[in-house]
Amino acid sequence: MSRPRLGIAVLTMGNRPVELKALLKSVAGQTLPATRIVVVGNGSPLPELPVGVDGVELEENLGVSGGRNVAIEHLRACGDVDVVVDLDDDGLLVDTGVCAKLASMYEADERLGIVSFRIADERGRTQRRHVPRLRSKDPMRAGEVTTFLGGGHGLSMRMLERIGGWPEQFFFAHEETDLA
Repeated sequence: MSRPRLGIAVLTMGNRPVELKALLKSVAGQTLPATRIVVVGNGSPLPELPVGVDGVELEENLGVSGGRNVAIEHLRACGDVDVVVDLDDDGLLVDTGVCAKLASMYEADERLGIVSFRIADERGRTQRRHVPRLRSKDPMRAGEVTTFLGGGHGLSMRMLERIGGWPEQFFFAHEETDLA
């Protein structure tokens, strides 16, 4: 696969505007810019968004699954995204090379479907429950993903075309198991 084009999808209920602004700033600071960025207001109005960030306001809260499917459909309609990167509105990309590393991983293996991010605290520590592998004490050790984190992950559009989107019957989905 050639260098994949990343689309960032953020779902918000409008109750964390400071965190959302910080997240979008961290996305803008990536060494590999995202091709598209969309923020979905899930039953809430959106704050003013930076130039180049698309906003979609939903009249009603469709839940995590429904809101993420709206973001996926928006990015799909643009026609220029190969990997959807779901980020929680209170997340933060603390390294400027996250998007470049993610793109390299998908470029190296066209069979790759889901890549889970590592969640770390301000000291760089990762709680065991945030290590997306079974029987792994080292969060930096690579391995086949058996679960994945909802707050930060990449989804191949190719995979999404094959399996469909998020199961909308789950208003609040535990991402770690519902798409795996």
